[in-house]
Amino acid sequence: MIIYGVALLSICTLLGVLIGDLLGAAIGVKANVGGVGFAMILLLFASEHLKNSGRFVQQSSQGVAFWTAMYIPIVVAMAAQQNVLGAIKGGPMAIIAGILATVVCFALIPVIDRIGRSEHLREEQKLAHKSQG
Repeated sequence: MIIYGVALLSICTLLGVLIGDLLGAAIGVKANVGGVGFAMILLLFASEHLKNSGRFVQQSSQGVAFWTAMYIPIVVAMAAQQNVLGAIKGGPMAIIAGILATVVCFALIPVIDRIGRSEHLREEQKLAHKSQG
């Protein structure tokens, strides 16, 4: 059902915001640091895990797809609320946090690619096994 996809997205969003708030508090910034990004990473891993276990059907992914289309406007609206100039004037911590988040994201690209390739390989093996049997 579509509502399960929306529920998964909501849970990931709440956890992402919580992680972003905790990270902001840990580094001394009075703001959410990367909450939306953490939410998207959680959604990616959670949906892939559920798909691999067979508990995330096509209809559920429609709920996620709907909100994925809304992702860019939401991020633009959230970014409009950020005071970038104030963060830069506030000290190097905001710049370091941004650079660190970017480096971590770049470092995770091969990991995510490897996960996608292994899933594709498993699907090919299943198809080959079905055609032989």
